[in-house]
Amino acid sequence: MTAKKWLKTPKGYVTLAMIIYLLIASIGSKDIMGIKNVFVAVFVSVIVDILCRTMKKSKWSMPDSAIITGLIISLIISTTSSVGVIAATAVMAILSKYLLVYKKKPIFNPAAIGLLLSVLFFHSGQSWWGAFGDLPAWTIAFLIIGGYAITNRVNKFPQIFAFFGTSFLLLLLIGYFNIGGETDALRPPFINATLFFGFFMLTDPPTSPAKDKDQVIFGILTAVAGTLTYGLFGGLTYLYFGLVIGNFYSFLKKRSSSKASLSRSNVIKNRGLQTYR
Repeated sequence: MTAKKWLKTPKGYVTLAMIIYLLIASIGSKDIMGIKNVFVAVFVSVIVDILCRTMKKSKWSMPDSAIITGLIISLIISTTSSVGVIAATAVMAILSKYLLVYKKKPIFNPAAIGLLLSVLFFHSGQSWWGAFGDLPAWTIAFLIIGGYAITNRVNKFPQIFAFFGTSFLLLLLIGYFNIGGETDALRPPFINATLFFGFFMLTDPPTSPAKDKDQVIFGILTAVAGTLTYGLFGGLTYLYFGLVIGNFYSFLKKRSSSKASLSRSNVIKNRGLQTYR
């Protein structure tokens, strides 16, 4: 595949968006330390991905998924994080892609798993600096433009509308009733993180459903689980917890559909044998 054709694929769209966001955030914040994040996270992600493919004796292909995982991690984890923490986060993310699988596809979003484990094990700082949380509010437009392009490319609008609609409605309600500090989630950098998360992590094709009905359920379930987690514990890890629940639902649906398909196939096969006899 030529570079021009690759850029027109969903992975090409996401990679290009991440690089543009990296440049905007670095220039806007006048901090080049985020570029360190990118080099470390992407390099480690690609190396671990290649090693895993080699051990499984898989056919060679461009490690574009690993590159995207590394880019997402680097744009979320704090620019003050140590090289060791960034590398460990990337390693856990890629390993989850090969260890937590169903029919050779990851069950959970690798970047979300890596970042969640990074918080639990290393208490890593995650500033979502690549989502422009420290920049003027108008830069959110870049998230929306890029997010629209990605969502349109992977046909995930039912999922996105369900997630954003449910998330913002629940946050408004619990904010209205003054439950904890949930109204913070409707201001930067929380709103930036939610948009980045929804457009670039929630829409991951391998770990989210394809059918419109399942997308709506997936989006609502992720939003409800995440918002409840935020109400109980606060912080930005609530997004990861919500996605883990949503990914698990998607996995159960795929497994259920697979079993139903296999059952129908066996019935048709048995009928054919009976007819032959």
